Amino acid sequence: MNRIEDTFKRLKAENKKAFIPYIMAGDPDLEKTGEHVMVLEECGADIIELGVPFSDPLADGPTIQRAAERALKAGVTLKKIIPFVKRIRNHSRTPIVLMAYYNSVFKYGEAAFIKDAVDAGVDGAIIPDLPPEEAESFIKLSRAANISTVFLIAPTSTKERVEKIVTACSGFVYYVSITGITGSRLALDERFKKHISAVKKSADMPVAVGFGVSTPEDAAMIARLADGVIVGSAIVKKFYEHPAGAKEFIKKLREAI
Repeated sequence: MNRIEDTFKRLKAENKKAFIPYIMAGDPDLEKTGEHVMVLEECGADIIELGVPFSDPLADGPTIQRAAERALKAGVTLKKIIPFVKRIRNHSRTPIVLMAYYNSVFKYGEAAFIKDAVDAGVDGAIIPDLPPEEAESFIKLSRAANISTVFLIAPTSTKERVEKIVTACSGFVYYVSITGITGSRLALDERFKKHISAVKKSADMPVAVGFGVSTPEDAAMIARLADGVIVGSAIVKKFYEHPAGAKEFIKKLREAI
């Protein structure tokens, strides 16, 4: 059991849901990212999702794409993010999940990435463009090192597909609330509710929902249906455009969840 599993176990015992904020590492630089991590922790983040900037992010909308561009312009890479996480571990024990595109991990080397990630104190990895069918070696290395592998399930995923993805997951399952990119508008209809209910029945681990959660009201609705709520674009935008109001906004998300 790692920090992610411990966190969900504790929250379940307390009858609470996980608040999982996302920020882009290096936006606008790593020093400021460190400050943002501390704000998230202070505001009650249970798990922090840390994005790795990439030039062609297929799952990300304009807000996170621009954040990635700013981070890349600052020279931030996966090689720099790993030691950054290690420095964070001097004063933080909040679970950290890296969200990276496979090109970055492939270039780093799967085995080297897992080894260095463990040494730095990373708890999990989300690689949105690595399907379970092509992730056998990555999953094997990660599980041997007690790193959670989190894969994405879409509203359009079939029962068979859901079962395959759930088998590849550890720590938690990431349910994508919309058939679109990050930052799109959230819509919770009956079909969505039935599908996420079916996913929860298939999974023997927590299910967290992300994409499209942009307000405390959205977060509250998702918290009634899932074990965790992931908020990305809204927080990234707030930190960049209205930093003075970021802490208050994040506290409202936490309270809503």
